[in-house]
Amino acid sequence: MLNSNAGMNPSIEPTVYVIDDNRSVRDSLLDLFTVTNMRAAAFASGTEFFETVDDADCPGCVVVDLQMPGETGLDVQSRLASLGSRMPVIFLTGHADVPSSVAALKAGATDFIMKPFVSQALLEAVDHAMQVNVERRQADAERDEVRTLADTLTPRETEVMFGVVSGLMNKQVAYQLGVCEMTVKIHRMSVMRKMKTRSLADLVRKVGKLRTD
Repeated sequence: MLNSNAGMNPSIEPTVYVIDDNRSVRDSLLDLFTVTNMRAAAFASGTEFFETVDDADCPGCVVVDLQMPGETGLDVQSRLASLGSRMPVIFLTGHADVPSSVAALKAGATDFIMKPFVSQALLEAVDHAMQVNVERRQADAERDEVRTLADTLTPRETEVMFGVVSGLMNKQVAYQLGVCEMTVKIHRMSVMRKMKTRSLADLVRKVGKLRTD
């Protein structure tokens, strides 16, 4: 269990990163997460967080105050996005700020909670954020695996693959590429083997991941 910044190794297990300029709020949140057996670390500012955490894309989520002097919660969210972080962001705020709420949610925040907050509501929001983080990592891992498989294809096999998944029949792909149908069939079998697929539907699903930004 980690409740301070000392000796932090964020890669060990998912962590709740609390960023709030109010020390009493930080202490309260650390106590809450400690009691519920969650690994947590707290920071007084976004600057302190980014200077301390070596990997901004480590497993976990960020609970950040919306209104902070200097770097705001929205600034922290934007910086995380620029670093390619998949950590979900939960915003805490003591003031109803509709424009900021909309901006945060549009930028991908998983929850927006008003202070004073109900502990159970925050814990549920954190549980949801942790699950979102797991799903994002799984999706990225699957996409990376598919890209690795696709890199083993020859240029012609790639052309055949995209032709097939677009709904074209073998003879149509052959006509489009200026080759005989048997050549397409041979390339198609090679594509299925290299992409580790057993059906056209599975191949379509995997190619869909290649097209996901």
